Amino acid sequence: MTPATLPPGLTVFERGWLSSNNVLLRGHAGPTTLVDSGYFSHAAQTVALVETALHGESLDLLINTHLHSDHCGGNAALQARHAALETAIPPGEAQAVAHWDEAALSFRGTGQHCPRFRHDRLLIPGAEMALGGQTWQVHAAPGHDPHSVILFEPRAKILISADALWENGFGVVFPELRGEPGFDDVAATFDLIERLAPRIVIPGHGAVFTHVTAALRTARRRLEGQVRAPEKHAWHALKVLLKFKLLELGRTDRKTLGAWFGQTPYMALVGARYFGAMSAPSMFRQLLDELAFSGAIALHQEHIANA
Repeated sequence: MTPATLPPGLTVFERGWLSSNNVLLRGHAGPTTLVDSGYFSHAAQTVALVETALHGESLDLLINTHLHSDHCGGNAALQARHAALETAIPPGEAQAVAHWDEAALSFRGTGQHCPRFRHDRLLIPGAEMALGGQTWQVHAAPGHDPHSVILFEPRAKILISADALWENGFGVVFPELRGEPGFDDVAATFDLIERLAPRIVIPGHGAVFTHVTAALRTARRRLEGQVRAPEKHAWHALKVLLKFKLLELGRTDRKTLGAWFGQTPYMALVGARYFGAMSAPSMFRQLLDELAFSGAIALHQEHIANA
């Protein structure tokens, strides 16, 4: 996918993990807008990318598709840099942001970090918003996160899909880890995307893509596997969280990472729900061994490094 296939004024910053992709929308139809802001450890890079693209213009609006730390960790830095910046979030987490409830916002549960930010507006599903040079529809897209939204521009048929659909899958279904239904919501969101029939998808992670039918087929196949074996989905989620932490740290020792694992609520929650026969230290050792075997991390006696 080349940038030429996107309309003028729409810029995608494809970020590596830990950060989500960011989408900059510029034009005369609405405010200059950034969708999602990446992880806190990449906040300075996010600010620099935006300022380089704006060439001195102001950033008017920041939108978060959902409030996982890799999508909103740069909010505070952008708010500090742009004094007049408004921030819009999905309505389901407005109270948690207003009171800065890190448990409700998942940051504490996942053992991740997000500097405190404010919100000024809500992204109401069913609404239309003038953003940059286009008018975008806001659609509820629960599943990966119960409050997530996606944005669709019907004229050019461009979808900002966040973690609802990637080129080769979709995000961990966090409600299922907590014992709440989520797989049916994922399937319903796939059906919504199919009905919208986007020509171009800008995912939360990975490259912009156009082969939407194939991506949906792959995603549905993966979802079917998760529904058949939810414990495999849960084990994969633990690997994702552990790998995410190692991406943040770069290199650490087994004792420090083991302490983080033992203190992170989602690890205990998932362990008790799906793997009650395993102790936390046993889970930790097996997860490390599997991540090392796959080449995702490197084990050096007592030290562990991201690979």
